[in-house]
Amino acid sequence: MTNNLTDNLSKTIILAEPRGFCAGVDRAVRIVEESLKKFGAPVYVRHEIVHNKHVVNRLAAMGAVFVEELDEIPDGEHVVFSAHGVAKAVVDEAARRHMIAVDATCPLVTKVHVEATRHFQEGAHILLIGHAGHPEVEGTMGQVDSQSITLIETVDDAREVMPADTNNLAFATQTTLSVDDTAEIIAALRERFPNIKGPRGEDICYATTNRQQAVKEIAGKSDLVLVIGAENSSNSKRLVEVAERFGAASARLITNADAIAWPLVENAETIGVTAGASAPEELVEDVVAAIAGRYHVNIDRHVSATESVIFNIPSVLRS
Repeated sequence: MTNNLTDNLSKTIILAEPRGFCAGVDRAVRIVEESLKKFGAPVYVRHEIVHNKHVVNRLAAMGAVFVEELDEIPDGEHVVFSAHGVAKAVVDEAARRHMIAVDATCPLVTKVHVEATRHFQEGAHILLIGHAGHPEVEGTMGQVDSQSITLIETVDDAREVMPADTNNLAFATQTTLSVDDTAEIIAALRERFPNIKGPRGEDICYATTNRQQAVKEIAGKSDLVLVIGAENSSNSKRLVEVAERFGAASARLITNADAIAWPLVENAETIGVTAGASAPEELVEDVVAAIAGRYHVNIDRHVSATESVIFNIPSVLRS
């Protein structure tokens, strides 16, 4: 007699904690929800509010309309700027067209914007460490004159960049980068430009740091690490890289339970599971349930940090 569980096989799932939604993502999602309640549908959102189709589709079903640019929105409508932040030109265009804008930019991204503006006002050329094409990078570069900021993606970039004035330099970073890779790039910049100014506090956000640390701690114990997140999610992709670098035999980015690579699961006794900062907990629950539907599962929760950060939504949306 057989059943749905594979006979004589069990799996240990190590759940990394913290994982999933960070305070900035939670705030951005609540901003869209509260905007819909207050203003009614449609509420337009420039870019995906966060990088997760599950979240975006749920909000779209509630009446949010996601667009790439403001020219897709009629004048005078309500618009939410995504958690990744936008260039000053976007804010100015929304005001010119009498749009009612609600800014869902993560406060930790706003901090980087403020730093970049300060460096620019002090006459410094800014070296921004980040990934080309990422909306957060586009938003940060759009805070200052384009001639005053240069994107640095790799250690090689840091070793080769030649600013016109090397005596007045500053650097900033995208908030969702690999902690270790970024440290290498910063070290290369400081070696070449000892007087380069950095941020007053860490640019890489607490949630990115905590999720990477949790994966570092479980990777060596795991035959397979499953990272739940979107392909366009920078922090999720970094978690896969961290897992591989710190000893996981294999690591995969999956969007949801439907994307599980079952041959990899079959060959793994211990499976680490985490989620990027834009992935809701229900997707983690679905992945665990899917594995438990095929195997006898033992759950091991590995807690490396406890998070209590909460960001308030804008006052215009508070009851």
